[in-house]
Amino acid sequence: MLADRGEAVTIYPAGAIEPVLACILSVHETEPEFTLLLNEGSTLPAGSCTFVTRLDSARFQFELTDDRAALPGAPARVRVAFPSHGLVLNRRATARLETPLAGNYTASFVLFGTPYELQLYDVATGGIGMRCAPRDSPGLHIGRKLQRVRLELNETVVICDLEVRLSRRFRSFLLGEQVQIGCRFVNLSPLMQVAVEKAIGKMTLGRR
Repeated sequence: MLADRGEAVTIYPAGAIEPVLACILSVHETEPEFTLLLNEGSTLPAGSCTFVTRLDSARFQFELTDDRAALPGAPARVRVAFPSHGLVLNRRATARLETPLAGNYTASFVLFGTPYELQLYDVATGGIGMRCAPRDSPGLHIGRKLQRVRLELNETVVICDLEVRLSRRFRSFLLGEQVQIGCRFVNLSPLMQVAVEKAIGKMTLGRR
């Protein structure tokens, strides 16, 4: 299905900061293998990799080891053995509400000594979605923990810890290439949980 649709696949090599983007070019008719087409200029380093993509409304993830090889004369085409299993993960455990165009909806935090301020594009009782330019995304990979994040939900301020659960690139008509970063709340205090729910309530009323 991924090959037929041409869906993008994000590859996270172990120990690497930047992901590799690709698509599944074809699936072998009889052998348990498929061929990846890497983005122009990309290479796939040796070692284990985590592949993440989407199947309809769910996130599909699988792990691969070193059982792969570039095709002769075509370094961007990599033959890969099938994984032993895949995980289909619920992409959103709670419904999310897109942030209004008017108002201030940002996430501010410090990562490895570098301050970040990213725009929010949606909010839910279970987490938030952020977006940024690719140059601002190194280090914000799946599994990354973000501590003492300051969320500004227009008139509401929430201090929380987050875990990155989704990272994918997309192209915006107005902003060009962007990275979508989905996060879940980690150990959100009851007081902050109430603040998030009230902010979502105000956003909902504002749409009516």
